[in-house]
Amino acid sequence: MRILFVGDIHANKVALSAVLKDAGRVDAILAVGDLVDYSPWPLETVEMVKQYHIRSVLGNHDRDSALGVPRGYNPYAELSCLWTHRQLSEDMSRYLLALPEKLHAVYEGFRFFVCHGSPRDLIDEYVFPPPETRRELLKEYLCIAETDVLVMGHTHVPFVEELPEGYVVNPGSVGQPRDYDPRASYLLVDVERQHLLMHPRRVSYNVDEVAEKITEVGLPAFLAQRLYRGV
Repeated sequence: MRILFVGDIHANKVALSAVLKDAGRVDAILAVGDLVDYSPWPLETVEMVKQYHIRSVLGNHDRDSALGVPRGYNPYAELSCLWTHRQLSEDMSRYLLALPEKLHAVYEGFRFFVCHGSPRDLIDEYVFPPPETRRELLKEYLCIAETDVLVMGHTHVPFVEELPEGYVVNPGSVGQPRDYDPRASYLLVDVERQHLLMHPRRVSYNVDEVAEKITEVGLPAFLAQRLYRGV
């Protein structure tokens, strides 16, 4: 069985299309939230999520864009959040706000727990790869979640950390990577003979197309420039 994990798509339908094509056939797709904001296709991206039956949790940008209330954002993110809010219909805002804050799934006997932030702060906590976040804290999160695989997003920084108690992973960002690699990031998980195989993946996409559209619709130029540097 093969499961595709994506996250922090941020309305970048071009990057999402590249990821779906590169991943190939999968049995399930789960997302760690932040479907919208930063890039210029919030409606189209959510429609793709629906079309491909992607199960997603609620991210802070989904929540704040739907409500039109930026929370602690820098000036570029605040402008983008408010712009995204104006693009969303009432139905689309309701759809985003109805996303669950966490997901539980079981595949071939392995338990998966999915959230945007962390098990103790489901939407807003940033959990970075060790050593920035201590391995002991990751172990604690696995215990809190009571899971074999804890999948989180929010930081836009991919990692796979194997512990005796299970895995803690972040698939990275599809639409706005921040690990100095501009390629879209995602994670494939294979379940084979009662073993989990983790496959972090990167795929290039047409950054020019996204950057040009960001500028065309009037979003901050910084949001276009950062895509080329993966920051």
